[in-house]
Amino acid sequence: MIELQNLNKVYQTKDGPFYALRNLTLHIESGEFVVVMGRSGCGKSTLLNVLGLIDSFENGVYLWNGTDIQKADRNQRSKIRLSEIGYIYQSYNLIDELNCIDNVELTMGYAGIKRAFRRSRAKELLNRVGLLDKAKSFPQELSGGQQQRVAIARAISNHPKVILADEPTGNLDYKTGIQVMDLLKHLNNEGITIVMVTHDQELSSYASRVITMSDGVISHSN
Repeated sequence: MIELQNLNKVYQTKDGPFYALRNLTLHIESGEFVVVMGRSGCGKSTLLNVLGLIDSFENGVYLWNGTDIQKADRNQRSKIRLSEIGYIYQSYNLIDELNCIDNVELTMGYAGIKRAFRRSRAKELLNRVGLLDKAKSFPQELSGGQQQRVAIARAISNHPKVILADEPTGNLDYKTGIQVMDLLKHLNNEGITIVMVTHDQELSSYASRVITMSDGVISHSN
């Protein structure tokens, strides 16, 4: 489903080029739950941003379901990002000025889905994550775990093929973090591919494969 071949992501610094990703090769099959681990600065989040089409790369090959991302135009990349990828952040990235149901609707709106369907789908998803009663609440009125569940509802609103999760339990207590992981595992069991970055070794038990990164390369995969 996802294939990277000899991919490089380079940042220019005052001390010269810094390779955040260095000749990285990776293949992810549909339906996998891949956990990416490694020390801070090893390239984990950069990898996730490249996979999510948030960040570009200098050279190498990125194939998304056979589509060469380097050759895809802006509209093609935007369509993939909106309709096939769901993104979950450590800090939730909810819009404070919008209530929960409007936050869940947001990505569907960007995708051009009609309002009536957006509202119905958002209610369905809030109910699924156990927060339908919070539909009119604002993010600052919710706990961290509740905000992350709203963020997950938003991430799956457009029926993505892949969810990219960047430290999704990093701001949560242990019990709440396990609830979020159980929800992600359930989504994976339904066929959604999960690629998750984490520092928490315990969470690797949820994965079908664990990748360890070091200095922009994959140092271990099992």
